[in-house]
Amino acid sequence: MIDADHGQFYLQDLDPYDAWIAEHAMDPDLAPAGWTDEAVYVHRIGVEPHSISVGTARDDMVESFITVHASAPTTDPAAEHIVETDLDAPTGQLTMSSPGTDPADGPSLAVPAGLLRARVSYIPAGPPPVGTGGGPGDHFLYQVDLWPSDRTYGLVIVKQGPEIWAG
Repeated sequence: MIDADHGQFYLQDLDPYDAWIAEHAMDPDLAPAGWTDEAVYVHRIGVEPHSISVGTARDDMVESFITVHASAPTTDPAAEHIVETDLDAPTGQLTMSSPGTDPADGPSLAVPAGLLRARVSYIPAGPPPVGTGGGPGDHFLYQVDLWPSDRTYGLVIVKQGPEIWAG
């Protein structure tokens, strides 16, 4: 479970991301956390260097499952929406957090250092366990699969979910 404060959570290689954001945070041409209109309404993830923001259907504790693979895994047929992107993780250490939490307090995960491919799958799920909050919104398992990549592929929508999805 992760706190999806403001309807999102982050996977970040924190030191390189912090260095990038220190240089680019005031750039008016960059959408905060990568949340362009297309990100919000079509692919549901915000992408910045060394960071992925996963949009969630709930502003609450959400179920997430993050797995590191040696190569690209098969897609989950139960997923309603699937999107892939590149994630540069030069330190090999990812942190998970959300806007209302300090990344240093969040869980971390060792990954192969370097360029990764990330697949985010939105899998419909039943109600969350008792005690995780009671906010409105659909329940999904946010499955993130990571594997080493030898080149960039950019953002690809593998399976497009419905246009209206968070509610």
